[in-house]
Amino acid sequence: MDRRAFLAGGAALALSPRVGLPADGRTLRAASARRALAGAGHPDTAVWAYNGSVPGPELRFKQGERLKIAVENGLGADTTVHWHGVRLPNAMDGVPHLTQPPIAANGGRFVYEFDLPDAGTYWYHPHLGSPEQVGRGLYGALIVEEREPPVVDRDLVWVLSDWRLDREARIREDFGNAMDASHAGRIGNTVTVNGAVRDTFAVRSGERIRLRLINASNARLYGLVFEGHSAVVIALDGHPVVPHTVERIVLGPAMRADIVLDCTAKPGSEHRVVDGFYRQRAYELLKLVYSPEPAVRATFAAPPRLAPNPVSKPDAASWKRHQIVFGGGMMGAMPSEGANKGLFWTVNGRPVPEHDHGQAPLLALSLRESYVLDLVNDTAWHHPIHLHGHVFRVLSRNGTPLVREEWGDTVLLDPKTRAEIAFVADNPGSWMLHCHVLEHQASGMMAVVRVG
Repeated sequence: MDRRAFLAGGAALALSPRVGLPADGRTLRAASARRALAGAGHPDTAVWAYNGSVPGPELRFKQGERLKIAVENGLGADTTVHWHGVRLPNAMDGVPHLTQPPIAANGGRFVYEFDLPDAGTYWYHPHLGSPEQVGRGLYGALIVEEREPPVVDRDLVWVLSDWRLDREARIREDFGNAMDASHAGRIGNTVTVNGAVRDTFAVRSGERIRLRLINASNARLYGLVFEGHSAVVIALDGHPVVPHTVERIVLGPAMRADIVLDCTAKPGSEHRVVDGFYRQRAYELLKLVYSPEPAVRATFAAPPRLAPNPVSKPDAASWKRHQIVFGGGMMGAMPSEGANKGLFWTVNGRPVPEHDHGQAPLLALSLRESYVLDLVNDTAWHHPIHLHGHVFRVLSRNGTPLVREEWGDTVLLDPKTRAEIAFVADNPGSWMLHCHVLEHQASGMMAVVRVG
């Protein structure tokens, strides 16, 4: 059932808390907390949270600034923090046993410090026991503002997530079950925006909003339609694209989109935002509710085009090609039992447990060389494939070149499809390549790419 049939309630949308970070840094503390996820009339939910909030503090920096944050672990389990989408030094990537030791339970501490070369919408989350730790609420937005940001009336973040709750609004403790792992992943029954079930989002006629959408769900894909409005995409995974209008914004887990939403409707009107990604399961995420005040403007300038980030461009004349085939899962060629118990997915025929980094890398790439990866989804399921430490250009889908230039760190592969991505291997170290349906990653669909 959809989350409104299951849990009703909510109020006007509030932003997650913003953190103005001093030059000498700030602390994020991961610990247990209780939050009102399900809305009025329902008990608070026991969660894991950064600084007591879900999502965690919204971290905002300017492009080129240096991030310095100490992470303290108040959980009863080891953890790390991965800064998703950021081109950073390998030692700061947050992958346990590959780039750093785990941050020990009950008081461990680790300081992350790195420069932020690219403007855009990013996020942070654990990379240890990810299906459970992210599924319990450990994630937050990392926003890197342009040196000269576009003029808008409001710059807002919606962190989308879903939860598997019982009727007392408690998180169901069935993490890691084989059904989720071998099928679509852990899809919840309650969808939240910035940590709560929402009914409405207040807008004013004539205002222009930059809306940063982040999919922080373990496995749910979103297909958002803003009824009565034109959603103009200006960035994907933090990186600028030619502004273009889309009927539906599709986001796989970990993916982001920046849109310009011009509020062109009449004062006092209401308009639905509908998530219709899954057939026969469309539901109303919330309503855009216009205030009765007169419009602040009658006409809008053209949507802004953002300045490109300083990303190395791959050289088509010299790039080398590799094919990577993602296999397994229910209705597919799953690994044999025995040594592969609990593993359901493969990368080039090999299943790798979540934190087994002792095997040889899938690819060994030369520093500063250009590469094309032909990513083939030979399964019956969706897979958002994420490459750490680099930004790639999506060249084609199913052999058809993309109409417009598109850069990112995560590419969504539909069932039985393929995509070509190109990038420069300009960041030395051992980097993860994996499916960001977290249950798929934990049960075999991950590998390591070594650069330099």
